[in-house]
Amino acid sequence: MEGSGDEFLKYRSPLVSRYASKEMAYNFSDRKKFTTWRKLWIYLAKAEKALGLPITDAQVSEMEAHAENIDFIMAADEEKKLRHDVMAHVHTFAHCCPTAAPIIHLGATSCYVGDNTDLIMLRDGFDILLPKLARVIDRLSNFAEKYSDLPTLGFTHYQPAQLTTVGKRACLWLQDLVMDLRNLQRAREDLRFRGVKGTTGTQASFLQLFQGEHDKVEELDRMVTDMAGFKKSYLVTGQTYSRKVDIDSLCVLASLGATVHKICTDIRLLANLKEIEEPFEKEQIGSSAMPYKRNPMRAERCCSLARHLMALAFLTADIILSTLQNITEGLVVYPKVIERHIRHELPFMATENIIMAMDCHEKIRVLSQQAAAVVKQEGGDNDLLARVQADAYFTPILGELDALLDPKTFIGRAPQQVIRFLSEEVKPLLEPYKNKMDVKIDLEL
Repeated sequence: MEGSGDEFLKYRSPLVSRYASKEMAYNFSDRKKFTTWRKLWIYLAKAEKALGLPITDAQVSEMEAHAENIDFIMAADEEKKLRHDVMAHVHTFAHCCPTAAPIIHLGATSCYVGDNTDLIMLRDGFDILLPKLARVIDRLSNFAEKYSDLPTLGFTHYQPAQLTTVGKRACLWLQDLVMDLRNLQRAREDLRFRGVKGTTGTQASFLQLFQGEHDKVEELDRMVTDMAGFKKSYLVTGQTYSRKVDIDSLCVLASLGATVHKICTDIRLLANLKEIEEPFEKEQIGSSAMPYKRNPMRAERCCSLARHLMALAFLTADIILSTLQNITEGLVVYPKVIERHIRHELPFMATENIIMAMDCHEKIRVLSQQAAAVVKQEGGDNDLLARVQADAYFTPILGELDALLDPKTFIGRAPQQVIRFLSEEVKPLLEPYKNKMDVKIDLEL
């Protein structure tokens, strides 16, 4: 029966089966892992040959011809017998490369392939994430610029506060994402190769192979590091590279998760107010029981996966960046709803302007409390403005009320801050990724 393969008979992580990009899923796949092992054995053989060890061109060519030809069933059978994953793959590689068999893994330890492959996967994982994050920043920058001067209610403690703009709020999200981009760039650039270090990191086996020639051992390390695409290797290691490297990588990804969680929580709260809405597909169903609903499911997914990201990194980071790009490309703003919310709260906000226009703090305090009682206790509209207009005390400024209540007078320098921030902080940071900006996300819902 079609679709009844063995993969449906065992647990599959939804991170891979539903969400992760093909590139990221492949980056941590067994095929990537074990073909990288073979490439590392080829790099080692080439460098050892170049430095004078008795390795032939035919042996290297044979290994290169079978770099991708992995018999995974044979490798699994070998591992059952040997109880050693690396030696199982040495035997499997040797089976299809009989001429090269004696020099595969020559002088190396298991961590030569294991740890170096992990570092390659970390590097390649960052290389997948960095353009994705840059695209999210680019899309959100466009959004921030478009709405840089659209007044909206600000919130503190999720209570209405002084006005800001939709674009300025987006810049608060952007600022965190810009920090994340710099952190990911730093973590990627800080990565080094474990290199060719031997069993306990002393390079003793290679010193023996090269009959005590230290220069050749150091050159071997440099050559293999270069072939693997790294600028540097760690000068000192034990059997493994320091696990602080893994911690540093995970920390920047966890920090990214915290950023995305905050952004998407904000979007969910604003969606509840009907001010902002994530993209909604033409045939998308919001609820099986309530057909009118338009749940912010993408933002919800980002929030839940961001929490998960604290424990599991690259696959999750890949998914939430793809989803966040989709959100930021199609984020919908409803200015009239925002305007209605402003009108509801603006009379309270305007008290500061009125107080500055004439010394009336106590009068305004009393009228504000009365208006608040109408809103909270009676469920009525905010009638503070009507109370001000009806009080003879405020006659001298009645002609100024419209100007005092103009939302544009409450947003300070938010539009200018948006433009300067995008120009000075965001655009220069995106420059290295400009040729990767046209990628669109076809999101599986």
